[in-house]
Amino acid sequence: MSTNIEGKVVVITGASSGLGESTARHLAELGATVVLGARRKDRLDAIVKDITAKGGKALAVTVDVTKREQVDALIQAALKAYGKVDVLVNNAGIMPIAPLAALKVDEWEKMIDINIKGVLYGIAAALPVFTKAKSGHFINLSSVAGIKVFAPGGSVYSGTKFAVHAISEGLRMETRKDNIRVTILSPGAVDSELKEGSSDAAASQNVKEFYKIAIPADSIARAIAYAIEQPSDVEIDEIVVRPTVQEF
Repeated sequence: MSTNIEGKVVVITGASSGLGESTARHLAELGATVVLGARRKDRLDAIVKDITAKGGKALAVTVDVTKREQVDALIQAALKAYGKVDVLVNNAGIMPIAPLAALKVDEWEKMIDINIKGVLYGIAAALPVFTKAKSGHFINLSSVAGIKVFAPGGSVYSGTKFAVHAISEGLRMETRKDNIRVTILSPGAVDSELKEGSSDAAASQNVKEFYKIAIPADSIARAIAYAIEQPSDVEIDEIVVRPTVQEF
């Protein structure tokens, strides 16, 4: 079955595990060419080997999204290899949960660097490419914590995800004239390494307890595929995916 995904070049950050890995595998099966970016090159290489063994097209690029020049290099590597970029999935993110009173300022800064600035660096790298092509699609990963503040513990995390929401909506308004689509995807409890990020013992225990209801990462991969496969004049602006039993 031919889809609007086949032949598209999709760049994915945070692609070495969880949602990013699952999305890369799913889109490759649907005929997309996937460019996987993350810090763990060995993990990326193993995933790429697996995808290509099944007849898919994939490329691994080492990238730390807190380094603007590395995010630029990721997009340029995709252009060099395949001549175009159709979609950027800004997926890299961390979730170290702890009360504000714990003063984990280093973790606040890391969240801002990865969850907000990492997305902005992705936009900065891909926007000129999309604008020139008069076509392109940003898929930015927010969270249900970007719709409703998750506290105690998630105040800063929520802040970063509210920022992703605001930036994405502004981006949509600014780029529509260039036929560029923007999708905000907000997962609830989805199985990934995100739940392992808390150094605060009590918060970590609470997060792991909460994540017992988590749904598989391919739930998000299918949602991303749905957004991409729409005709170019149809933009899926927001998708919220959470376990049926999740209240928050």
